[in-house]
Amino acid sequence: MPATPAVRGSRATGRVTIIDVAAEAGVSPMTVSRALKTPALVQEQSRQRILEAIARLGYVPNQAASTLASARSQVIAVLVPSLTNAVFIETLSGIRDYLAGAGYQFLIGETGYVRDKEEQLIATYLAHAPAGFLLSSSEQHDILQARPGSRDIPAVRMFDLGRSQHDLSVGFSQTRAGQAVARHLVQRGYRRPAFLAAQLDPRMMKRREGFRKGLIEAGIQPDIEVLLPEPTTVNMGAQLLRRVLEQHPDCDSVFCCNDDLALGALFECQRQGISVPGQMAIAGFNDLSWAACATPSITTVVTPRYDIGYKSAEMLVRQLKGEDIAKGRLDLGFELAVREST
Repeated sequence: MPATPAVRGSRATGRVTIIDVAAEAGVSPMTVSRALKTPALVQEQSRQRILEAIARLGYVPNQAASTLASARSQVIAVLVPSLTNAVFIETLSGIRDYLAGAGYQFLIGETGYVRDKEEQLIATYLAHAPAGFLLSSSEQHDILQARPGSRDIPAVRMFDLGRSQHDLSVGFSQTRAGQAVARHLVQRGYRRPAFLAAQLDPRMMKRREGFRKGLIEAGIQPDIEVLLPEPTTVNMGAQLLRRVLEQHPDCDSVFCCNDDLALGALFECQRQGISVPGQMAIAGFNDLSWAACATPSITTVVTPRYDIGYKSAEMLVRQLKGEDIAKGRLDLGFELAVREST
């Protein structure tokens, strides 16, 4: 029996076709095409079946199609872990400000630090043929690269640095930032520092790596830490400090992996009557707006969140225009804001 046209097409080209998607979704190829070009004209139920079929099959629209090429030239897909975290809101502001002047629109996907959701969002956005991606982790970059037909779609990683100049990235060294905090605490005379962390995404763990490295180079064993996989909250900072004091009552300082945890640790010290920094020093990360206003003000790492968004969008657009990018690995650096808490 001769093969159907859909099978012949996909086998001959090595890629999934719009006919394959139509067969999988139980609609006509014209309906699939309409769903991609003018989704408002397709019924919600049919659109959902088409999107699910696209995700299952790994379909990427033909870049030669002029209408889809036009859409790709104007839309950037952006993935961030959270839309309530001020860190990512400021980064999105930078992206918005650059893309508005460059004539691009952008789609925002919230991943919640969940890999399955990252895979789903990337597959869905690929179906809409974006010009490129702005990603917030190396894991997202790996997911994108593994998708069929995505190799030619440019992407820039934000917040962390790529392994080489060919791996487009804008951020700073999370490891060196953690190391800087350790060196500061050691210079201030603290000898039993602890690392407190939650969420435990790769950036958090790089801060831990740098903190441990800084302590070891000073001859201090990095043996006090409390790590929880749950999302960070101010209340969790208080919980982590209580736990570390129960297990290590000689702890004299803490590096919290973000400012939310640092504020919670400060509140817990105040509740227990522990003097900060007399009996316990506290350092945070990111320099959120209230860190300098706390009493005492919190020592923290200042991160260039807005600039990361702006420069990442600029790098991606330059790549789309075929311009030469001298620095594909753009290190914006960080600062340590030393305040009253240490």
